[in-house]
Amino acid sequence: MPKNNDLTNKVALVTGGAKRIGAAIVRQLHASGMKIALHYHHSNTAAHALQAELNNQRSESVLLLQADLHHPPKLTSMVRQTMETYERLDVLINNASTFYSTPIGEVEEKDWDDLLGINLKAPFFLSQAAAPHLTQTNGCIINLADIYAERPLKLYPVYSTAKAGLVMLTKALARELGPKVRVNAIAPGAILWPENDMDEVSQQRIISNVALKRHGEPNDIVKTVLFLVREAGYMTGQIISVDGGRTLNQ
Repeated sequence: MPKNNDLTNKVALVTGGAKRIGAAIVRQLHASGMKIALHYHHSNTAAHALQAELNNQRSESVLLLQADLHHPPKLTSMVRQTMETYERLDVLINNASTFYSTPIGEVEEKDWDDLLGINLKAPFFLSQAAAPHLTQTNGCIINLADIYAERPLKLYPVYSTAKAGLVMLTKALARELGPKVRVNAIAPGAILWPENDMDEVSQQRIISNVALKRHGEPNDIVKTVLFLVREAGYMTGQIISVDGGRTLNQ
């Protein structure tokens, strides 16, 4: 959207948008005037609660899309449903992710398929399905990568590999889809702790390696998303680290 940064009535499709950082992104884009196609998989209660909250602010402004992102036909269907409902697509945010350890010697094929499927395969095929519509609106794609795409996290080789692939996908799509569609990525550091209860000692060890000596907040990611959507008309193929300087010490 290089010449018009007013987001009123523009449309964003956000994967994994029912909880955590995804929900924060959805709320901010909605507050900026956008209509939202909100994808979720298992988070049925959270997704419907968020839809009700935002539709109460602006009627019929949030469409729910339930899908398992492992299945490419579902991705095409999500884009089709968005177009049928809102008749345009301006922003695609590939936020959905799977994250768990895969120590060498214990990795099964299903772990590989799951981690690469959600973190890399789904963003590719969803971007491919969305590209013709984003071209019509001079839209953009934002991928949620990770600082571990550059410097792998010990015990997480498959996840780190998947996110490294997502970084390359961001750059490749930027070349393939330019000049009409911009494609960038955000690489978060310590923003929210994993849902599977990381212990306090591990948390403090991470914080000790952060230059700013604190973890970030979802709003740090949200503000970067809004910048890339609304202000960054001459940026594409870029990976923005939002990590408090953590990568300086790794």
